[in-house]
Amino acid sequence: MKKTLYLCLAVIAVGPACYSQAPASSSNPITQSEKGLYSVIAGSVVGAAAKMPEENYSFKPTPDVRSFGQLVGHVADANYMFCSQAAGETNPGKNVEKTKTSKADLVAAVKDSVAYCNKVYDNMTDAKGSEKTKFRSFDLAKLTLLSLNTAHTDEHYGNMVTYLRLKGIVPPTSAGQPPPPAK
Repeated sequence: MKKTLYLCLAVIAVGPACYSQAPASSSNPITQSEKGLYSVIAGSVVGAAAKMPEENYSFKPTPDVRSFGQLVGHVADANYMFCSQAAGETNPGKNVEKTKTSKADLVAAVKDSVAYCNKVYDNMTDAKGSEKTKFRSFDLAKLTLLSLNTAHTDEHYGNMVTYLRLKGIVPPTSAGQPPPPAK
């Protein structure tokens, strides 16, 4: 029952944030809706990257997974990859995951990658978003590619939440919410 209540409260809290991203008279409601959703999760990733202390950027829950810092770099690299393809541009190929290790560099890199994606959204229209582009072996609409980026970002934010929790840190999307009941 409490989980359902928390879910409902989260939807109520996030809904206006997503809606506020699109002007009421938007001529590109699909693009603006996609940008709103992306903005919420991208902000959560940036917030998580900022919250994790520098000394935990090399933390791996198990040896066979990425470190927290590598996750941040991976999200930045994926942002560039998905968004450049949707824009029809050459991937800037920052290779953040493999070249950056400090918190300052990784937070800056993920912020820069989000800014890059935001520019792509700003230049996207519903009509341009319906144009097809090749992604691996698929022909996808450009907006579908941007939606994949949002899903990918969301997936790795979930990983980041686990890392934060393992270090006793409340993730950005849970800050201000009551703690779960003790068992």
